[in-house]
Amino acid sequence: MEQFAVLLPAAGRSVRFGGPRSKLLEPLDGMPVIRRAIEAFTIRPDVACIVVAIGVDQSPHELLGSNKVGPLHPKLRFTPGGANRAESVRRALQQVPADVAWIAVHDAARPLVSQPLIDRIFAAAIEYGAAVPALPVQLTVKQAQGPLPAKVQRTLPRHTLWAMQTPQVMRRTDLLDAYTKCSLPLEEVTDDVQLLELVGHDVWLVAGDEQNIKITTPSDLRLAELLLGSNR
Repeated sequence: MEQFAVLLPAAGRSVRFGGPRSKLLEPLDGMPVIRRAIEAFTIRPDVACIVVAIGVDQSPHELLGSNKVGPLHPKLRFTPGGANRAESVRRALQQVPADVAWIAVHDAARPLVSQPLIDRIFAAAIEYGAAVPALPVQLTVKQAQGPLPAKVQRTLPRHTLWAMQTPQVMRRTDLLDAYTKCSLPLEEVTDDVQLLELVGHDVWLVAGDEQNIKITTPSDLRLAELLLGSNR
């Protein structure tokens, strides 16, 4: 069985969510958002380890919503995050054992990722080398130089546009190579497989899941609660 390491960047400040604490700590049906995201992978025999990149003021037990100070799940590792997502992923990548061939980067704020979706992405990555769940873009997208008001430059053909989800899965060696050769400042890298694209590695899109939402605002959290309730 191929073995995967799952990296979760969780050092962000949740600015768009608002409120006094990180959105990852918000309870979702009695469990913190991030814990739901983590537990989707701890149960899998093909996941060898899970590395969470956290902020300097965070503690593992706090993130998991536990008051206990005992040992955590044996698959879990924690590392200080960086100033941006790509740097946090790189730091987490450094904690992965060399004998783990595959890396899956997952948004810590996607607590509803399903086992069928993970199965689909892992299988596609093994077949193609790198795979990402994606959904077709439903809205018309205009290109313009912001901020608004701004003149429209062109309308992008909607049938060629796809919205990215996670987990994004790739070979460990390819991701290490991409970081070494990356031509952009890491703060400009907004997508994990973008690193692979920049150095010429192929990336394949696979059908995503509309319920695999990312918690960004309080309304997203309310939607997640409704989705959880409808799936019972």
